[in-house]
Amino acid sequence: MQNLKEELFARPFSHIYVEKKALEYNLTEEILSRFKSSKVVEIEHYKDVFSRGNQDFYLQKKSPKLILAVKEDNLIYKGAEVCQDFGNKHFYYTSIVMNCIYDCEYCYLQGMYTSANIVLFVNIDDYFAKVKELLKEHPVYLCISYDTDLLAFEGLTNYVRKFIQFAMENKDLTMEIRTKSGNFKSIKDIEVQDNVILAWTLSPEGIIKNYEDKTPCLERRIKDIKDALDKGWKVRLSFDPILYIKNWRDEYKTLVEEVFSKIDGEKILDVSIGLFRVSKDYLKVMRKQRPNSIVLNYPYHTFAGVCSYDRELGKEMLAYLYTLLKTYVDQGKIYM
Repeated sequence: MQNLKEELFARPFSHIYVEKKALEYNLTEEILSRFKSSKVVEIEHYKDVFSRGNQDFYLQKKSPKLILAVKEDNLIYKGAEVCQDFGNKHFYYTSIVMNCIYDCEYCYLQGMYTSANIVLFVNIDDYFAKVKELLKEHPVYLCISYDTDLLAFEGLTNYVRKFIQFAMENKDLTMEIRTKSGNFKSIKDIEVQDNVILAWTLSPEGIIKNYEDKTPCLERRIKDIKDALDKGWKVRLSFDPILYIKNWRDEYKTLVEEVFSKIDGEKILDVSIGLFRVSKDYLKVMRKQRPNSIVLNYPYHTFAGVCSYDRELGKEMLAYLYTLLKTYVDQGKIYM
């Protein structure tokens, strides 16, 4: 039966859709050379494939297609209020890749996009130019991996390497690279940059196994964190989203103890903790995609259009994580 299921779905990137404009870029040629057996389809605009109606995000996750495109506007966005800015006044993020190779059950992307296909924008130099414009006005705090896991794509794009090189040349830029991957090895040879923060999202092993499909195990993430710290990188730990699951207290206690039994809390730049939270409109779509999901069908409360746990439970969960973490990390380094 398992073999039959695998045969029903094509391999990832069996088809690659390429905008005509994207054909002019060297990166497009490099990527296509790595997928010689994939069928290449030329298109006018990525939205012709990505944004068409009657798509099934959940099914597409089984065999996503790759779309190579050129982003012409909205290259850089102001940081959203639901995202932590860590005290940075000029907070921005960029989405040079749309969607993620991982399949986390609680991920808001399935509510934001109609398609699970991967869109990769090949005009990275235009992104750099836009950031330079902002840097003429003020320092910039830029998150490059909020709507995807850019480090997980590094073998395909080398984008993290290129962004770090850009940060090296622009010291008024502070850049965060967030990941769940175990792919630090792909950038391990790069010289450490003081204005670059590597941020790992950590979850209890039970949550990883049940709700973070295709992501590396906790042990592998911890190994990467240790390697990054040993090299001298600034490392942020993100316990976000915290999920209300059976025995959640025990699960998160075990998580924190395991992490800091192997990592020196004094070496960590800072730690962020946050509850599961998602737009009311996104959650409605997500529940349709996964009608049997325990996580998504919890009776969340809605505050200003954002769904999360009721205030009392939310306070309890945050306070519990905070208490666990302050044993290992200075309280001034914990952001909620």
